[in-house]
Amino acid sequence: MSATPSTARAINDRLALGLLQSEGPLTAGQLKQLTGLSRPTIADLVERLQESGLISVVGESGAQRRGPNARLYGIVADRAHLAALDVRQHGVSVLVADLLGRVLAEASAPVGADPGTAPTRAVALLERTAERAGVAAVHTVGVGAPGLVDPATAELRSGGGLPTWHHALLTALHQRFPARVTVENETNLAALAELREGAARGRDTFVLLWLGQGVGAAVVLDGALRRGASGGAGEIGFLPVPGTGALPSVTSCGGGFHSLAGSGAVVELAARHGVTATPDGAEPHAAALVRAAVAAGGPDADGPPAPADAFLDELAGRIAVGAAAVTAVLDPGCVVLGGEVGRAGGAVLAERVGARLATLSPLRTEVRAGELGGTAVLRGALCTARDAAQDELFAPQPTAVDGVKALVRNSSKVSRPIARSGVR
Repeated sequence: MSATPSTARAINDRLALGLLQSEGPLTAGQLKQLTGLSRPTIADLVERLQESGLISVVGESGAQRRGPNARLYGIVADRAHLAALDVRQHGVSVLVADLLGRVLAEASAPVGADPGTAPTRAVALLERTAERAGVAAVHTVGVGAPGLVDPATAELRSGGGLPTWHHALLTALHQRFPARVTVENETNLAALAELREGAARGRDTFVLLWLGQGVGAAVVLDGALRRGASGGAGEIGFLPVPGTGALPSVTSCGGGFHSLAGSGAVVELAARHGVTATPDGAEPHAAALVRAAVAAGGPDADGPPAPADAFLDELAGRIAVGAAAVTAVLDPGCVVLGGEVGRAGGAVLAERVGARLATLSPLRTEVRAGELGGTAVLRGALCTARDAAQDELFAPQPTAVDGVKALVRNSSKVSRPIARSGVR
């Protein structure tokens, strides 16, 4: 069945907008060259998008003579404003950005000891940040949170140790802002951010291992997040592994991979090796211990490994056990270490995990340290907010959307949330 004229126009519009998003301002001639569309079609397209307020003339190309052919067209960045939130157990980070993803203002704050006031404090923080950015209205809000997200309803589920104020926060956001609010698990958002802006750029298949208070994974295959039949792909905290002396159960990940690489296990392992660190409140204790070990490391060629090196070696071996299981099933070719512990270990820990993994699996797998650090979840939440806003603004003909998404944006776009169990 051939496309109707209106559908064809919507496809062409979305294709051009996608190019302006990824390449920056372009002339009509450059749009013609990149899209393969005819000159009259491009002229109609440019006029239509200008009238809709989605693009405008932003300058002239120095490579061409002055005049219509030299005009550079770009997306109108303030056509819509976006917000992203990274919601943790005891605090929240927020940012406000324009439609191009340029950050206008950001802030973070604890939510206070009283969970009953936490949603109000978090919403107030977003309001102040938007005001500081000069933004009167937010079009779309992306929220990253640990815990359970229902894959069918896109709502946070009860249970799993998730603070009750997280549920109330989403309600408060809906009530305060006349905006679309999306929620996604923090591990998936970190993977999305690393795919688009960080360590996984250039790879369409990889696994991100989240090493934080708990452990988890996000699976990206062929450029898209894979969530599994029930949304539970990546629940490796429950993965049965050797070395724990027990097995996980339907109600507890104790005895699973969590018992080897969760924050409590990392703290115990550091104590056994005599590694210490003074908590400063800026990061979890387990991450501070790993950071201290990396700083103090360095093998002594004339004697046994220093305590810091022995600690890092054993921790890397534990992480490699989980990575080997994932590799054996998925063969991702690349594993990215994220989360607070992964961030603290950096390239030093990633190199050790890679070396140990190479002895456990015949499948060649590169291990990389995440590049975005503590901003990964927030950047991922911004990506989902931007995707959602652009879906609405860039596709006035709904029937055309599905056929052109792969042409105009990285296919790793989050389309629905993933369910997670446990707090990470």
